[in-house]
Amino acid sequence: MNLTLDIGNTAVKWAAFEERELKDCGYGVPEELLRKADRTLACASGKLPAGIRVQRLTTNMPLPIQLDYKTPETLGADRVADACGAVSLHPGEPCLVIDAGTCITVDFVDAKGIYHGGAIMPGLKMNLQALHTYTAKLPLIDLEGVEKAPVLGRSTEESILAGTLGATMLALAGYVALYKEKAPRLRVLLTGGDADMLIASGATGWEHVPHLTLIGLNEILTYNE
Repeated sequence: MNLTLDIGNTAVKWAAFEERELKDCGYGVPEELLRKADRTLACASGKLPAGIRVQRLTTNMPLPIQLDYKTPETLGADRVADACGAVSLHPGEPCLVIDAGTCITVDFVDAKGIYHGGAIMPGLKMNLQALHTYTAKLPLIDLEGVEKAPVLGRSTEESILAGTLGATMLALAGYVALYKEKAPRLRVLLTGGDADMLIASGATGWEHVPHLTLIGLNEILTYNE
């Protein structure tokens, strides 16, 4: 059994695989599975929980993709895992991966499996927190219960949501359009904790893969057998 862990800034997610088949997944630290797993691999953008010792993904490991990136030593492990997951699901096709977490990343892998980089932008909650922190009167908006972004804000709260969710959606749609000019057969994959919010706000036609990072980590383990 392969065990993969995505240790983010706000949560720890895990998945157990038999070869390439996802058997189980969840949140938190699966201590029993850590003892039972044949191989374990983690990507950690956040701090490792106390007492947990696992192999961490680095760009020095053999990867099922090629990296065409100026500073691979600074490349986030979650971005690498997402790219590997996309290539495993759609080999031979160009892919754009949007990972909507604490930050939102946009990453491009071409049809030959070469990773070329992409973009990093503030996530939804980070944007909302910044508006509240760096102004005197704007309230901190909670996304809990928000179904989608209003196009026209008719209150301060709605205007903040329109500016945060709406602007994020327009930026992402713009990136997708630009990359489709370069790669018309482009696959757009969406993952991350805020993916559902983006879908509710109009992210249609993008393939939602909730466990893409974990799938990519398992693909790396399989590649290194």
